[in-house]
Amino acid sequence: MTNLPAFETILLERRGRLLVVTLNRPDSLNAFNLALHDEMAAALGFAKDDAGSDVVLLTGAGRAFSAGGDLDHIAHNAANPEKFDHEVQIARQIVLTMLDIAKPVVCRMNGHAVGLGASIALLCDVIFADERAKIGDPHVHVGLVAGDGGAIVWAQRIGLARAKEYLLGGELLTATKAAEIGLINHALPAADLDAAVDAFCAKLLSGAQKAIRYTKMLTNMELKRIAEMVLDQGLAWEAETVRSADHAEAVRALIEKRPPVFGKS
Repeated sequence: MTNLPAFETILLERRGRLLVVTLNRPDSLNAFNLALHDEMAAALGFAKDDAGSDVVLLTGAGRAFSAGGDLDHIAHNAANPEKFDHEVQIARQIVLTMLDIAKPVVCRMNGHAVGLGASIALLCDVIFADERAKIGDPHVHVGLVAGDGGAIVWAQRIGLARAKEYLLGGELLTATKAAEIGLINHALPAADLDAAVDAFCAKLLSGAQKAIRYTKMLTNMELKRIAEMVLDQGLAWEAETVRSADHAEAVRALIEKRPPVFGKS
């Protein structure tokens, strides 16, 4: 069986033929800094090619799945936008690798999933969430384009009209509401979350693996087609808005703990 790589910000664990991938920056609510961003791509690449697993379980350590971008990291990119160009390529790798993983990827959304965290959760195949969690893509609230996956997956899950409403407005939805509209699969009491996740993973692991994988690959074909059309443009526009006056104002407002005043682009 393939040895598990070690990461600074991600934990990998085997439970039989289940590979558990845990975002592991709990003190920052698993917000994405440069290390987590880069290691996420590497961990997903490992999961994709791992011969020792048939199902991947993706979750977060502590109280959140992922709170999105780390504020210090966002501020650093705003001051040094050329650094973001590296992340554009890593974001592309994350999205495309998630779509290319043939084995089922189950999300245990143990807490809030925001921004890139929401995109990663929604690119999983089946999502079980703590009913107290919230999910949303508020890129626009910080003057950025939702270019790292939101434009690909939201409309496929809930339809174009609702996707536009939530991506343009940047609203966070309760897990209960998200389940009601089909954005996620299940919103459960915290006490029931692990049992439901374990039961579903066990069901997948006991199934016909080739049939399951081929069925997943078929259902991902449309997502991959959309990604091929929009991902590069979305990331290019996100990189452009990183350099905008609106984004700089949003970062200042976050640091100063006040509402941003947009219209300065």
